[in-house]
Amino acid sequence: MRTNASKLQVSLISRVLLGGLHAFATLPLAWLLFDLFNARLGADPVRELTHRTGWWALVFLLCSLCMTPLQRISGQGAFIRFRRPLGLWCFAFASLHLATFVALDLAFRWSEIADELTQRPFVSIGFIAWLLLVPLALSSNKIMMRKLGRNWQRLHKMVYVIGALACLHFYWGAKSDVREPLLFSGVFAVLMLLRLVQFTYKR
Repeated sequence: MRTNASKLQVSLISRVLLGGLHAFATLPLAWLLFDLFNARLGADPVRELTHRTGWWALVFLLCSLCMTPLQRISGQGAFIRFRRPLGLWCFAFASLHLATFVALDLAFRWSEIADELTQRPFVSIGFIAWLLLVPLALSSNKIMMRKLGRNWQRLHKMVYVIGALACLHFYWGAKSDVREPLLFSGVFAVLMLLRLVQFTYKR
């Protein structure tokens, strides 16, 4: 009875925390819309929209990558439950980032979009990172997990490639101040190092 009650308590706490995560994740979007409708995005609102949506996409991506090390360090399996929601929020903001660029910056001018993709490496790298996110987002449900079996884990390891591409996209897209891109890249490097240490220890 105590074991069942303990499991129920953990499940309830996890649901509350997941609800809190989703509530927190909507705050950047609400803040962005508030600034947009109140003309508080500066002299170049489209550029600010593009920057903020991409910034939050990378934040959620790195947070999702933090869940496995936190679970291993703390021994609390509940951290893994937040990995997929964080990944989906990353995809949502990455899609907004891309939509802002295509719809507002380039106004669906397909010839210019093609030129951007072929002539500006940081744009093409960002687009590739988004494309790689698509299958991860589509397979982030229990049905696809059952269908793919062990291949699901192999597929979702592609997030490491996405993280590297996203950091490179951010760095190359920065015109002068590269402090934020370097900070994000440093966090990503530490997370990859932790995984390397864990892999080496298992071997």
